[in-house]
This record gives sequence, C-alpha cells and structure tokens, in this order.
Amino acid sequence: QVQLVESGGGLVQPGESLRLSCVASGFTFGNAAMNWYRQVSGSEREFVAFITNNGIYTRYADSVKGRFTISRDNAQNTVYLQMNNLKPDDTAVYYCYAFDVRAWGQGTQVTVSS
Repeated sequence: QVQLVESGGGLVQPGESLRLSCVASGFTFGNAAMNWYRQVSGSEREFVAFITNNGIYTRYADSVKGRFTISRDNAQNTVYLQMNNLKPDDTAVYYCYAFDVRAWGQGTQVTVSS
C-alpha cells in the first residue's frame, strides 16, 4: 500500500539547521510531484514546498523562501527538506504529501526554541 514515512525532526535552537527526509513506497515515486506541509496544533496545515517529479521545478512558501530547500532522490524514493536558519515560527509538525496518490505521511515534529 501507499506509505510515506518522515524522519529528521527534533529540537534545535534558532539559527540552526535540520534536514527532513520522507521515504515513499507503494507507488511510482519517480512519476509523482511531492510536497512538504506543516501544521501547528490548532491551526490549518500550510504549504511549505513543492518539487516536480523530475526535480527541475520547485516552489516555496514566502515564509521559508531562501532558508528551506526541497530536493529528491528518485533512486532512493526519498524527498528531502533542508531547513536552515530556523526560527521559532518554524515550530510545527512537518508532513510530506504525494498529490497524485493523495497520501500523507505521519509527520515529524520540529521544535525551534532557545
């Protein structure tokens, strides 16, 4: 069955970096555009980043532009989110999403605090 498994979250201080990973299975990953979203408890899930199936085109939320980078390795069925210069407002649960198969991962918690 379709499965997305995120990892890489944790507790960091402002200004530090994290790299999230999302491993996909159960569908043809190389054909699928991928997304990262995030959600703060009590708020709606918000878009963070998008990458096309071939990795050529990416798009970001204004709040993360210049700090976050989405990438993918189709040989490893994995999409990444490199997060630099993290801020307290980046604290959230981060989810990967495969639009073509309407699948979400279970999420990974990112906490940015001094």
